[in-house]
Amino acid sequence: MAKWRPTRVWKHIQALLRCTGNGGRRQSCRGIPNVARNSSDKAVTKFVDAFVAKKDELAEELSWLMGRPKSQTPGEIRGFEKHMISIAEESLKDIPAFPKKDGFDRFIRREPLGVVFVIAAWNYPYLIAVNGVVPALLAGNTVILKQAPQTFPCAERFGFAFESAGLPTGVFQFLHVDHDVAASIIRNPSVAHVLFTGSVRGGREVAKIAADRFIGVGLELGGKDAAYVRRDADVANAAENLVDDAMFNSGQSCCGIERVYAYKLGDPLSSDTNLGPLVRTESADLVRAHVKDALSKGAKAHIEETLFTASKVGTPYLAPQILTEVTHSMRVMTEESFGPVVGIMRVRDDAHALSLINDSEFGLTASIGTKDAKVAALLADEIQTGTVFLNRCDYLDPALPWKGVKDSGRGVTLSAIGYV
Repeated sequence: MAKWRPTRVWKHIQALLRCTGNGGRRQSCRGIPNVARNSSDKAVTKFVDAFVAKKDELAEELSWLMGRPKSQTPGEIRGFEKHMISIAEESLKDIPAFPKKDGFDRFIRREPLGVVFVIAAWNYPYLIAVNGVVPALLAGNTVILKQAPQTFPCAERFGFAFESAGLPTGVFQFLHVDHDVAASIIRNPSVAHVLFTGSVRGGREVAKIAADRFIGVGLELGGKDAAYVRRDADVANAAENLVDDAMFNSGQSCCGIERVYAYKLGDPLSSDTNLGPLVRTESADLVRAHVKDALSKGAKAHIEETLFTASKVGTPYLAPQILTEVTHSMRVMTEESFGPVVGIMRVRDDAHALSLINDSEFGLTASIGTKDAKVAALLADEIQTGTVFLNRCDYLDPALPWKGVKDSGRGVTLSAIGYV
C-alpha cells in the first residue's frame, strides 16, 4: 500500500514526467511498458468492477470529505458504467476515407497523445475523474490525475483500484499538488494534453499556460443552467424534477438548474428534503450574497431559513431558497451560485424564454418541459448550450458527447468522439 503514497517533491514529479512521456508518446521506462489497447481494456474493466464493489465504503468516506448525505453518494460510484469501454474498439479503429480511390488505401488513424494530465473537481470527484481517465487510458495514453484539495484521497482510491486491476506500474499516477505546481506540470514538455474541470477563472489560466506550448486542452467549466416550463408541461412533474436537481448535492453541480422560466408556479417544496453542507463556508457566503442582492432588488423568498436550524452565517450549512419576482439585473440570475438556490421568472412566450435562456455567459445544459417533442426540438436548436434535455435535467448519457459552449468550456468528453 505504501507505494501509492502521492508524489509531492518537485524533483520526483519531474522524474515521473520524464518517465511517462517522450515526445508525446508512451514509452518504456522503469517498468512502464507500451501497453496494447486490449490489455488496457481488461485492466480498466477490472478497475471499474473493483471500484463499484466498494461503493458503500467509498460513499461514507466521500460524505466525510465534502458533506454530501451518505444516502446520495453511492449513485456517483454506480455511475462507473462500462459504456466507454464497450465502444472503445469501434471508436478507435481506423476511419476509411471516402470516396474510395483506386490504387490507394486511405484512412484516418487515431494515435495516443502521450501523457494526459487530468485535473478533476471536488463536487463529483469520482465521476468527473473517471470520465477523463478511462477514455485516455483506453486510447493508449498515460494519465496523471490531480484531484482538488478537498478530495485528495479520491485520487489515492483510483491508484489502489488500478493496482489491484493489474494496470502496469506508472501508466496511471496521481499527484497531490497546489495550483503553482500544477501550472509547472502543464508547462512540462512531457505533457501532451490537459483535461480540466473547474471554475471559469481556473480554466482561463489552464488555457493560457497550455497555449504557450500549443497542446490540446479540454475544459469543463461553470454553468448557469436554465429550465423552461412551457404552458403544456406537466407542472407537478417539472416542479419535482427541477427542485430535486437544483438542490441535489446542495446545489453544487455545474449542470444543476439555477434558473427557471415558466408561465405558472406551483408548490415545489417537500417536507422530507435532505441537504448537506456546502463544501466550505466561502461557498455558502457567496450564495447568501446572491440571495441578499436579489431581495434588495425586489425578489421574493419562499423558504424560511429558521426551518433549517443548522443554517448559520459563518458556517458551510445553508438553507435552500427559492426566489420569485427575479430579473436579470440580479446576480442570482446571471452569476453561477453553485449552491441550493434557484430563481423562477415568469415569461410571456417561447421567444421571451429563449432570449432569457441565452442571456448568459454560460452554455452547459438547458431543460425544456413540454408535451410537444417537435416544438422542443425546434426550441433546442435556438438554445446556446452543449446539451438540451426534454422533461428532465442534470443527466449524463455516456453515449452522447458532453460539452459546454461560451464560458462553460470547450472540448468533448464521453461518446465515441470523446476519446483523447
